[in-house]
Amino acid sequence: MPPARTFPLASLPDRLAGHLRDRPPPQAPHDARTARLLGTATGSALLLCLVTGLISHVHQHPPSWFDLPSRPVWGYQVTQGLHVISGIAAIPLVLVKLWVVFPRLFAWPPVRGLGHAAERALIAPLVAGTLFELVTGLLNVVQWYPWPFFFPAAHWAVAWIVAGAALVHLAVKAPLGRRPRRPDAPAPVASRRAVLVGAGTAAAAVTLATAGQTVPGLGAVSVLAPRRNAGSPGGVPVNRTAADAGVHAAATDPGWRLVVAGPREVALGAADLARLPQYEARLPIACVEGWSATALWSGVRLRDVLDLAGVPHDAHLRLVSLETVGLYGRSPMAPPTARDPLTLLATRLDGAPLSLDHGYPLRLVAPNRPGVQQTKWLARIETVPA
Repeated sequence: MPPARTFPLASLPDRLAGHLRDRPPPQAPHDARTARLLGTATGSALLLCLVTGLISHVHQHPPSWFDLPSRPVWGYQVTQGLHVISGIAAIPLVLVKLWVVFPRLFAWPPVRGLGHAAERALIAPLVAGTLFELVTGLLNVVQWYPWPFFFPAAHWAVAWIVAGAALVHLAVKAPLGRRPRRPDAPAPVASRRAVLVGAGTAAAAVTLATAGQTVPGLGAVSVLAPRRNAGSPGGVPVNRTAADAGVHAAATDPGWRLVVAGPREVALGAADLARLPQYEARLPIACVEGWSATALWSGVRLRDVLDLAGVPHDAHLRLVSLETVGLYGRSPMAPPTARDPLTLLATRLDGAPLSLDHGYPLRLVAPNRPGVQQTKWLARIETVPA
């Protein structure tokens, strides 16, 4: 038997370097032009997702120094819908982009300067963070949380990691995009076109299959939309039932009263509310999961109830639900929304009395406001320091 062939350990790095150094330049569809075109599409989707995500975060966690406007009434409906739509559309684009650039990760030399070293070091958090945002965001849409951390806080923090890594990546890559193309660079070929068309088709398909939960007219083709606004009063889905919230007994108690804490504290029962002037408003309920539905709500104006209690016009409010468990039993409200004539304490939905799951005996419906802050099963309204 011939002796086994051996190599000195010192020669292995040289052989590996030679293998990487002698690799042919990437061909389409793994070439730089394909990567740039996909990068532009992917970056545009992720940028839209980031901007609308920032808007959503400010709506759900309003800063004390800024009063969010109550108009346009559909503001949160549009921005949160775009946030989820752009995030879902980005999933196939990101996956194809990773497939295209994967061979380039093994180019030689691995580091060509300080800026290139920083860009290479940030590839891991950029890729891992982007995949984390897309996967957890998608699972949030279907309300499945198989992790121990609080989704909004983790999603918010990782978004900034991704944004920072992306900025460094773009700063390093930008000068390369201005270099003239080499005469011997591979010309565009059919495989590049096939990859780009395939990625675009996949992004369009998942968008059409899910966007119907918020875009009117797409419900029939959005077969993957978790909430398609059907089979519920007013077409308004229910995220949290009265049973889940544990409010059945308190909400159906004949002694229920809405307490408004002000200079003149008042307690209003169902009959008291019915004697006040009644108003209607067609307003959307828009949820963080991306779905929305517009319905006709009826009830009393919040500002009329606040006036009964002598609450100042510039007062910031806290609305308290009968719900004692969960994260959203209380919600803040700034003066522009509190005094908006379309902000209602609703008792009816599309002409019928509220169902228990939709917030009976009383719920808030206000313009340009996240669904989690359209407080159901209202029990108390109080003022808080600005």
